[in-house]
Amino acid sequence: MPAQLISQPNPPPDPSLLPESVLDYAVKLNTKDYLPPAELDSIKKFRRAADYIAAGKYCSHLISLSRSCLVLAMIFLNDNVLIEKPITHDNIKPRLLGHWGTCPGLIMVYAHLNRIIRKTGLDALYVVGPGHGAPAILSCLWLEDSLGTFLPEYTRDYTGLKKLISRFSVPGGFPSHINAETPGAIHEGGELGYALSVSFGAVMDNPDLVVACVIGDGEAETGPTATAWHGYKYIDPAESGAVLPILHVNGFKISERTIFGVMDDKEITALFTGYGYQVRIISDLPNLDNDIAASMEWALAEIKKIQHAARTGNPIVKPRWPMLVLRTPKGLSGPKVVHGEFIEGSFHSHQVPLPLAKTSAEELGDLNHWLSSYQPEELFTKEGAPIDAILDIIPEVNAKKLGQRKESYAAYTPLLTPEWKDLCLDKGSQESCMKAVGRFLKEVIKEYATFPVLVSKSAKFFFLLRNPTTFRIFSPDELVSNKLDAVFDESGRNFQWDIASRAQGGRIIEILSEHTCQGMLQGYTLTGRTGLFPSYEAFLGIIHTMMVQYSKFSKMAVETSWRQSVGSLNYIETSTWTRQEHNGFSHQNPSFIGAVLNLKARFARVYLPPDANCFLSTVSHCLRAKNYVNLMVGSKQPTPVWLSPEEADEHCIAGASVWKFASVDGGVDPDVVLVGIGVEMTFEVIAAAALLRKHAPELRVRVVNTLFPDDRSIHFNYHGYPIELKGLLFGRPNLGRITIEGYAEEGTTTSPFDMMISNHTDRFSVAIAAILGGARFNDKVAVYAHEKTSYLRHLIQKERDYIYANGKDHDDLFDTPVFA
Repeated sequence: MPAQLISQPNPPPDPSLLPESVLDYAVKLNTKDYLPPAELDSIKKFRRAADYIAAGKYCSHLISLSRSCLVLAMIFLNDNVLIEKPITHDNIKPRLLGHWGTCPGLIMVYAHLNRIIRKTGLDALYVVGPGHGAPAILSCLWLEDSLGTFLPEYTRDYTGLKKLISRFSVPGGFPSHINAETPGAIHEGGELGYALSVSFGAVMDNPDLVVACVIGDGEAETGPTATAWHGYKYIDPAESGAVLPILHVNGFKISERTIFGVMDDKEITALFTGYGYQVRIISDLPNLDNDIAASMEWALAEIKKIQHAARTGNPIVKPRWPMLVLRTPKGLSGPKVVHGEFIEGSFHSHQVPLPLAKTSAEELGDLNHWLSSYQPEELFTKEGAPIDAILDIIPEVNAKKLGQRKESYAAYTPLLTPEWKDLCLDKGSQESCMKAVGRFLKEVIKEYATFPVLVSKSAKFFFLLRNPTTFRIFSPDELVSNKLDAVFDESGRNFQWDIASRAQGGRIIEILSEHTCQGMLQGYTLTGRTGLFPSYEAFLGIIHTMMVQYSKFSKMAVETSWRQSVGSLNYIETSTWTRQEHNGFSHQNPSFIGAVLNLKARFARVYLPPDANCFLSTVSHCLRAKNYVNLMVGSKQPTPVWLSPEEADEHCIAGASVWKFASVDGGVDPDVVLVGIGVEMTFEVIAAAALLRKHAPELRVRVVNTLFPDDRSIHFNYHGYPIELKGLLFGRPNLGRITIEGYAEEGTTTSPFDMMISNHTDRFSVAIAAILGGARFNDKVAVYAHEKTSYLRHLIQKERDYIYANGKDHDDLFDTPVFA
């Protein structure tokens, strides 16, 4: 069976065994003649025009006449865009790209949102899960003149229309999916699964905003979406806006039916009622526009009811937020049958319904019939502009249009961060990087801070509102474990279904789904705020591809002239492999570092601060940086504070420095350079330097944090996988003098130092590498290199013997090294 077999278009699901009474939980509305005739006519014409631009239809029944049509033209045509004459093979693009099947549904939602915005002044964004439905969104943006606002060449006339249609999905034109070049977009439309979590992030601390989010029934099968349905349980209606989820059930994926497509109304109602939603199913095809209009207005009224109660001091406990389920055939208004196969209402309409139109006379004829049935001459003036009936449902105020909402492109509010030096530790003490950062974040969260103002040579203090609605932490239930819990002194969690944290204005979202944390962080960041995602190191890899998709959006946003900057996407990676010896091999995985390093350097940064003071400098910088993906890696266990606040500041500004206290003669004229990258890696390098003072006093050592000469041996002790560093060093001269150790995929449940030994990153292994490297340049060291390295290997074995015999490391093993 090469693909899905169906005996009829839009096949209904088999009936479930649930009782009919389940449907009592589904919302019932009277939708007959809901819209005034003029509004209904405008809605239909808008959709018909948009579908024409993006695709097209046969006009075999009345409802087909109401479908938008710009979509079809974008997929197929490179000329003759208003069918002034019959379409020929020469008018067809050489390569046909696009996803027609989802477009009619996306245009329906857009058209009805437009009507409501114009009528009520609703503040709304539109997030589209089926991202390859770009033709639908682009056609609507052109009709409302948002495209021409940001891209003046796409004027709302024949010239702009021809450019839009002919430049879709061709080199140099719009891509086939929604991206940062699409006005109004805050979600990269490539990978499926996180439109809903992005939407929830966008409405946080945006009390007047409603995000209408369409989730395709294929996307709804993904793991990220499965948890995101619970996102509203983290929305406080007193302080945040609302998401209106719209599950679009058109029944098919690329070549198979969807899970939701084979669920009947009882099963869908039972599922989402159990999740806590009020479910309204839209499926009255002959009365579709009235059904959608009535359902949307009901949903928005329910949102207002929930918000009003919360904002007047009478919050509803566990409010049942509305959701819509839009049941329409896939590719509605498209060809019914081609070459004996069902098209509308089947997987065959998923992408290009007439893929051979460039060469097949039969399919070209079908395309002519399909496009002509939209009667574009009734929808556009002679100049190519949309007629007044279409314009009548478009918002009159530009700032209200879905494509011109400031939240989507110009809403960035910089954070006010505390002076990090005030929170630094004394040089020579020991402290957890995460505990230090937790205290810093506590200050970031504070609503009010005192700042001195000099008046007549005396200091006076005043209160300044800091970041009450512009900063949140998104964490997979790990803040306490990761020793960032100082933030709870100032703020609580924002979990509305928990009586302990309900309606408290908490700045912390903890949900054990990395996907949901990532999606919420993206939505929050792209609408102008700043967030932070702390996580166990091993499990950030779960959102690897989401992070990459975001970086693609960020890259294109920076290269798009009309988008303003946004805050950076900030990760803290802790509970690292070096101190996950108690949790075992499964918790030992630094691969997310490599994922970020693979991005363009212009848009990504990886930081491995060597101590708590440097980490404070780093997190302060990252929370104020713009347009980056920032990854900060550090330890939650106490480690030495090597640098004073001033030294840490100089070190971080320079990006590297020679640590003279651990070097011979301040690092002048070294035989070997030891480089520590990461907290524990740096500790072992310094411990090795102290060992070498005793066991190889003639060896001239320079200890640095990523700064080295061109003509001496260099040994890197690296926190991540060595191959990452090899890739960064590739192409540099004289690489034979460089050795690298890092995480070598060796681990188990053991002791911290045994983890270092297993991966050759312990102090003894570093000292061995130093002696062997230095012997190449220092004859005195070469004389005893074999003897000394053999002795150091003996010490490694002695340590391991002790660990296995006693079940722990020596008590003094992680004391701050002392130099003789």
